[in-house]
Amino acid sequence: MQPQIILLKEGTEASQGRSQIISNINACQAIVDCVRTTLGPRGMDKLMVEAQGKATISNDGATIMKLLDVVHPAAKTLVDIAKSQDAEVGDGTTSVVILAGEFLKQMKPFVEEGVHSQIIIRGIRKATQLAVQFINEIAVKPKKDDEVELRQLLEKCAATAMGSKLINQQKDFFSKMVVDAVMMLDELLPLNMIGIKKVPGGALEDTLLVAGVAFKKTFSYAGFEMQPKQYTNSKIALLNIELELKAERDNAEIRLENVEEYQKVVDAEWTILYDKLEKLHLCGAKVVLSKLPIGDVATQYFADRDMFCAGRVPEEDLKRTMKACGGSILTTVADLGDSVLGTCEHFEEKQIGGDRFNIFTGCPQAKTCTIIIRGGAEQFMEETERSLHDAIMIVRRAKKNDAVVAGGGAIEMELSKHLRDVSRTIAGKEQMLLSAIARALEVIPRQLCDNAGFDSTNILNKLRQKHAQGNRWMGVDILNEDVADNMEKCVWEPSLVKINALSAASEATCLILSVDETIKNPKSGEPPAQQGRPGARRPF
Repeated sequence: MQPQIILLKEGTEASQGRSQIISNINACQAIVDCVRTTLGPRGMDKLMVEAQGKATISNDGATIMKLLDVVHPAAKTLVDIAKSQDAEVGDGTTSVVILAGEFLKQMKPFVEEGVHSQIIIRGIRKATQLAVQFINEIAVKPKKDDEVELRQLLEKCAATAMGSKLINQQKDFFSKMVVDAVMMLDELLPLNMIGIKKVPGGALEDTLLVAGVAFKKTFSYAGFEMQPKQYTNSKIALLNIELELKAERDNAEIRLENVEEYQKVVDAEWTILYDKLEKLHLCGAKVVLSKLPIGDVATQYFADRDMFCAGRVPEEDLKRTMKACGGSILTTVADLGDSVLGTCEHFEEKQIGGDRFNIFTGCPQAKTCTIIIRGGAEQFMEETERSLHDAIMIVRRAKKNDAVVAGGGAIEMELSKHLRDVSRTIAGKEQMLLSAIARALEVIPRQLCDNAGFDSTNILNKLRQKHAQGNRWMGVDILNEDVADNMEKCVWEPSLVKINALSAASEATCLILSVDETIKNPKSGEPPAQQGRPGARRPF
C-alpha cells in the first residue's frame, strides 16, 4: 500500500490531456455560434440585457463579446482577440472570432487522431505566414498623390465597413461624412479629436458634421439669456478658473476690531472677482469658456458687456476647442494677450432637437470636428455611434496604409486557393494542416451566404471555379445571390484589416491548442460544502 500523496488543496479541479484540448475547442465553438450570424450585410443583430436591465442592440463583434460574460478561461481568448482587433483596426471583429473558431474546428480531428499539438501549431504558423505574405503581394495600392482617387478609396472603404451595420441604407451619406471628418484631422489622426454627440429626435439624415467644435449648452445662471448668441470673428478665452464667490470656510476665525475692517474683508473677495472679470473684458475676448463654474455675478457682468460665457465645460470639449481655435487653457488672468486667446470666424448657440448646442465654426486651426448624430431610439443612436467608430477607424487605417483588397469573401477564397496550391508542394503532416487551414478560410464566404439565406454550397462551388480560373477578386454578391468581381463592385477593405484578423485568429488558435491542462483552485476561505443528513430539511 503506497501512502497517498496530497499535492493540491482539497477541492482543486484538474483536467488534462487530449480531452482537455477538445473541451476547450468545444467551448470556443459555443462562443463563435453566438456571433456567427452577425457577419456581413445581411447579418442579424443581438439584443443583450445587462444585470441592471440596460438593453444593447448591436451586431459589432467586439461589443457583443464584451457584453457576454464569458467565464470559460479558454474561450476568454476569443473575447481578447475581438477587443484587440477593435482597438487596432476597428472593423473585422466578427470575422476574427469566426476565423479562430473555424481554425479550431478544422484542427479538432487532428487532435482526436493523436497528432501532437506542437506539430499542428507549427502548421498553423506556417499557413498564416504564407497568407500574410500573399495578401501583401496581391493588395492593390492606389496612387497616393491623386487626391480624388484617394478620397474615392477612403469612401469605398468606409461604405464597406458600414455595409454590415444597421445604417447600411444610409452608407453613402455617412461614408462621405466620415471621410470629411478624418480629412480634417492632423497627421497623427488622433481619434479623440472627432467628437460624437447624440441628440434624440429627427431622422438619421439630419446628422451634422461640424468643422470645428460643438458641445451641449452648459448649466447657466440668471443673466445668461441676455447674452448675445452669435458672434463673428470673435476672440475666445479658455480658462481653468472659478469665476464665482466662494462660501467662507467653516470654522475660520478672523478677529476684527471694528466694522470697517469687516467691510474690507467682504469687499476684498468682490474686488478679486471684479478684477478678474475686468481683465477678461479688457482683453477683447467675446466668448469665455471655463472648465470650472462661472457664477451668477460673472454671468450678469458678461451679459452687460455683450460677452458670452459658459462654465463647467467638459475637459475633452475644452481641449478640442483649443485644438480648433488656437489659444491656451489659462489658469490665471494676469497676462491675457492675443497669443493665448483663440479665434473663430463664427460662434453660434443653436437649437438642435431638444438641446441647445454651442457651435464654433471657421476655426483657423481646425484639426478637430464634431459629428452630431440624430435618430429615434437611444439604442439605435448608440449602434450608429459604434458603426461610425468602426468606419472612422477603417478610414484612418486606409489613409495610413493605403493597400486595399476586395471584401465579401473574395480575399479569403483567393488565400484558400493559394494555400491549397502550396500544400501540394509540401510533404509530411504539414500538407494536411495547410489544406485544413485553406478549408477553414472558406468559412467567411460560406457564412456570408448563410446569413443572407443563399445556398452556400452552390455559391462556394462557383467561387472555387472562378478562383481556379484566375479571377482573384471574385466574391459573394449579396444583392444578386451570385458571385461578382468585388474589386469592380467597390467592396474594398484595407489589407491591414485582413492581416490583423488572420494573425490574431491564428495566435488565439495556437494558444488554445497549446494548453493541455486546466487547474482550478478552490476559492480561498470558502467552507467545504456541508453534506445534508438524509431526511433533514434543507433551508431554501
